[in-house]
Amino acid sequence: MVNVLGLDIGGANTKVAYIRTLEGVIGSVEVFVEYFPVWKNFKGLVGVLGKLREFVGGDFDVVGVTMTAELSDVYRTKREGVEHILGCVFEVFGGVPVFVLRSDVSLVSLEEALVSPLGVASANWVATGWLVGQYFEDCIVIDVGSTSTSIIPVVKGKVVAQGVTDLDKLLYGELVYTGCLRTNLAAIVQAVPIRGAVAGVSSELFALSGDVHLVLGNITGEQYTCETADGKGVMRSDALTRLARLVCADTEMLTEDELIQVAKYVYEKQIQQIFSGLSKVYNRVKDMGVTKISILTAGLGKDFLAKVAAERLGTDSILIMDLGKLLPDKVSLAVPAVGVALMAAKHCEVIEK
Repeated sequence: MVNVLGLDIGGANTKVAYIRTLEGVIGSVEVFVEYFPVWKNFKGLVGVLGKLREFVGGDFDVVGVTMTAELSDVYRTKREGVEHILGCVFEVFGGVPVFVLRSDVSLVSLEEALVSPLGVASANWVATGWLVGQYFEDCIVIDVGSTSTSIIPVVKGKVVAQGVTDLDKLLYGELVYTGCLRTNLAAIVQAVPIRGAVAGVSSELFALSGDVHLVLGNITGEQYTCETADGKGVMRSDALTRLARLVCADTEMLTEDELIQVAKYVYEKQIQQIFSGLSKVYNRVKDMGVTKISILTAGLGKDFLAKVAAERLGTDSILIMDLGKLLPDKVSLAVPAVGVALMAAKHCEVIEK
């Protein structure tokens, strides 16, 4: 039996998976998530990791690490971000073997990761693809989180993404920078229809995608876990107030029905953003000769964004499945953390043999 901790250190959320495995098979899993905006207090990362270690409790044999927080603009370069993040990991978990995930689907030591920091930067999507590949031969994973959407192709159980860096993935449609909570609405739409006309939108940070999904009932106030644009509440009325500011108005100027129509329009455009990336990836997988492709949805937006976008492929040759129903639901909300934990467990078992 191997007890493993998997860390997915993001710019806004840090996720931890604690798994117990036997011969590479997961026996039990616990997931913990801590909202921590790295750009506001990067020096506090050590404290957050220490807190999560206490949450987990118990002993563990190995730690697997992946990250996206190095992209935060608190760091001048990704190299600087990786060095700081791994330094924090070492400070908290230095007494335990630590392995860091690379984008080439390998695990390396902390020392090796520091020699080639771009190789481990924003590699958490690899853990997702690798984990899914343990169970499915040919599929595409759509993981919609609070901030972004990863679209990961798997063929014959292997990750076959064209992109390695975030820049590559943006070019190839494998990364869509739209999420179900933290996206500035001005990054989704430049104009919205109101009263039979079209109004341009303000590029101020007045409202987030979380407001749209709260108004439409796609999420609950409890699921709105990030800070709001105005620092106020997560009641539906609060979201309507923020949504009105998208067009420099307020709830005395626009009716609730008008604001609901705005929300529906933004929602539709967000689905289109994800569908655009998915179409590129889907067509490439088909070009590889794959005729039956499963679409697996994960993350907070799995039902109302990922699934809806997948349905628009409009083909009988795909099967859309909720990863949360194939694996424990808690896994689907922190797939990279669970994936890197299982990778570390298997890596540890190989070393022991």
